[in-house]
Formats: sequence, C-alpha cells, structure tokens
Amino acid sequence: MMPAELDLAPPVPLFLAREDDPGGVRLRNATDLVRVRFQVYAPAGTWRALKPWERYAARVHAYGLVSPDAVFALESAAVLRGLPVFGEPRDVHVFDHDRSTSTRYGDVVVHTSRDAPAIEEHEGRFMTSDPHTALALGRVMPPAFALAVCDAFARRHGNAGLAEFAALARVQVNPRGRRRLHWLHRRSDAASESAGESVSRAVIEWLGFDDPEVQFEFRHKGKLDRTDFFWRDRRVIGESDGYGKYDAADPAEVKRRFLREKLREDRLRRHVRGFTRWDLADAERVTPLRTKLDLAGVPVVRAPQPAMLATLRRRGSVSGSTFVR
Repeated sequence: MMPAELDLAPPVPLFLAREDDPGGVRLRNATDLVRVRFQVYAPAGTWRALKPWERYAARVHAYGLVSPDAVFALESAAVLRGLPVFGEPRDVHVFDHDRSTSTRYGDVVVHTSRDAPAIEEHEGRFMTSDPHTALALGRVMPPAFALAVCDAFARRHGNAGLAEFAALARVQVNPRGRRRLHWLHRRSDAASESAGESVSRAVIEWLGFDDPEVQFEFRHKGKLDRTDFFWRDRRVIGESDGYGKYDAADPAEVKRRFLREKLREDRLRRHVRGFTRWDLADAERVTPLRTKLDLAGVPVVRAPQPAMLATLRRRGSVSGSTFVR
C-alpha cells in the first residue's frame, strides 16, 4: 500500500528539452538554468538553494522524465517514498527484473535480484514497495543508518509493517545481510522520531552505555515535554538535535523557536540531575557523543563494540554522504 503522505512533486521545477532543437539550445546556453542531466534542466537559483537530499530527489525525478518506465530502487526509491536519505547519494538506482546481472551506465546503477521486489506505481513513477525498499537498504547500508530507515518504516506501518519486514527477510533467497536484517528487526522502534535519534541509539548501544528510554514525557505547570532519551536510574536526559528546528526565513521566527526550546530545556532541567545535547555529527564521530554521555553521568554497562562503531565511517549511504533528510 502506498503511504498516504507520499508526495512525488520534485523539489525544483524541471524542464525537459532536446539538445538539438531551438528550445534545447536556448536552455543549454542560458545562465539562469542548470542541466540536471541530459535533456533535463532546472532554474539555477532554486537548484543552488537545495539541500543535498533535495538535489538527489531532483536527479531521480529528472531520470524519471527521460526514462518514464524506470523502476526506482534502494536510495532512489527511498527519496521518492519519504524514507531517510543521507546526503546526496552518487547514483540513481533502478531495478530491472529482465536482466541477469547488475550493471552501471554513468551515475545510473541497474540492479537485478533473485528475490524480485514488489513494484508499485504512483503518479506515473514506478518504485519498489516500502518493505522491499527498507529490506534492500537494510542489506547494504551501515547498520546505524539502516536503522534510521527501518525506524521510519516502523513509524509509518507499525507492528504489522515490522512483521512483514521480518517475514520478507526470512524468505529471501539471497543470504546477504541476513544477520543484519535480524538485528534491524529486533531494534526498530517507531518511537524514534528522527534519523539522528536512530543513529544515536545504535551508537549508544555499541559504546556500551545503558539503554535509554525513548520519548519519555515530563509535565511541569501544565506543560508536557517529551525527551529523546532518558536514563531513569541516573536522572539524565539526552537530546539528539537537528538544527533544522531553527530554520526559518524570518529572523524573528528563528528567535521565537530558539526561545521556545530554551524554555523547554529549563523546564526539563527541573526534573533531572544531568542534561546533554548532541547532533548527528557527534554520533557519527563517536568520540564527542561518548564524552558528552560520560560527563552527564550515563553508566557503561557492557563492553563496547569497536567493529560495529567502525561501520559508521562509511557515512550511512549506499554511495557515501554527509547530511541526512
């Protein structure tokens, strides 16, 4: 079933034009347009303002314009479906069940598989289904980042979706990543509200820290505040921040958001002995998050897992990336 919130509008207007016609020559030479891919252009100013994952979404849409029968897979399906995408992946991924081997054409990777995924069509775009997209990314992405995808899948589809994910994993002919898929199924949590929280949960586990409660609620003078992480025994709150919460075109609105967050933090500090914040970059680099949790008083209760922590160096994308949507 297609998620109700699926929005397939490209993040930037795209223009399809042939290079050898008068319109194509004008587009190709215009300084106010950029070529997204062969025969597809976008307004230069709007393009430059896009975030990395938005540029990737535009590239996927551009490929769909010139190849309308393409079946998008992996990160390309994820960006269309609203699942987490880390940065601007290098490649556009499509699936072709008629091929016997995978191949590459420039930045387009054509995949095949002995386990044929379910294909869905929406607004003229073909893509692998939510569970098959999450499963495919779970095989190949570093586990912490695959967990972000699976948590988003769990938020959308609940326990029934996770049961379907587990059932699909059990019947796959391809054995690649089977243990990882089992790990993802056991740890996926619909309560995690962002990719940063998901990655942080994995890193906290691999560092050996005690497991936190997620989305714990506090009340103070009629206000209800929910925290990302709470260690009840030590009375410590942890917040995995995305700085996007302060994004706004109006400086006054930025100030209002910052003030609201400061007042929220003041209320939360009334309930606890320790309070610490970090961002996704802190979790990816590991040491900053370890230091902050140590200083806040979070106990280490198990041996660290350096092999799992080393997987973070791959930056969380099939193709390599830096930022997350």
